[in-house]
Amino acid sequence: MIEIKQLAKKFAVENPKKLSEQEKKDPRLKGRFFHSVQDVSFTCQKGEVLGLLGPNGAGKTTTLRMLSTALKPDSGSVEISGDNVLANPVIARKKIGFLSGSTGLYGRLTGRENIHYFGQLHGMSEESIGKRIKELADLLDMHNFLDRRSENFSTGMKQKTAIARAVVHSPELVILDEPTTGLDIMATQTVLEFIRGLKEQGTPVIFSTHHLDEVQELCDKVTVIDQGRTMFDGDIASFKALAEGSLHQSFMAAIESTTSE
Repeated sequence: MIEIKQLAKKFAVENPKKLSEQEKKDPRLKGRFFHSVQDVSFTCQKGEVLGLLGPNGAGKTTTLRMLSTALKPDSGSVEISGDNVLANPVIARKKIGFLSGSTGLYGRLTGRENIHYFGQLHGMSEESIGKRIKELADLLDMHNFLDRRSENFSTGMKQKTAIARAVVHSPELVILDEPTTGLDIMATQTVLEFIRGLKEQGTPVIFSTHHLDEVQELCDKVTVIDQGRTMFDGDIASFKALAEGSLHQSFMAAIESTTSE
């Protein structure tokens, strides 16, 4: 289980004059600091898929980067199976598989070499890496491009390779930041099937998305963030109950509940 409590993160604004009018009106801008995340809390149990929703700029990516230990929060706590992630970031990284918004592959390496390198970073044996790469290539349908240089990959190929690289060490928790953005229908379905497979194995998955059909299809829980705060955190049935209609209406109800306060 992963438990996040009252995460907060602010960033210094180097030149306030360069902010857009929309940024200047954002209530999170306080003096020379922008409070990207102000108070975010949620939990994700073993075998659950949690969909993290929110408008652009709501603080989703900052939240996920804090969970992955790429960013250090100003306050709050993150625990995975009782271990304090923030106090033990090295141990935490062994427990977490994180896919960021950009794939960041090494272009001159093949897909196999990119994944292999990360297996080595996690201290895996050569035999274990080889078996795991074959398993992931099967699951993500990668065999036809696995040994090509990644600089020539399509968007879908890059994303599949980045996902495989993130989970090569069989982490206890998988965090995916908009994993299907820019993918065609076939690649999207492969990624969604992979997430289902993680769920069946009991691995908790947290993924951010703007596609509510993916939430409908995959998620057990939903967390909605707006202006750096948790606006809703509950199961999919409770999320649907926010509005009598589509998930889009439920999402709008969660956002509007805060603007009306």
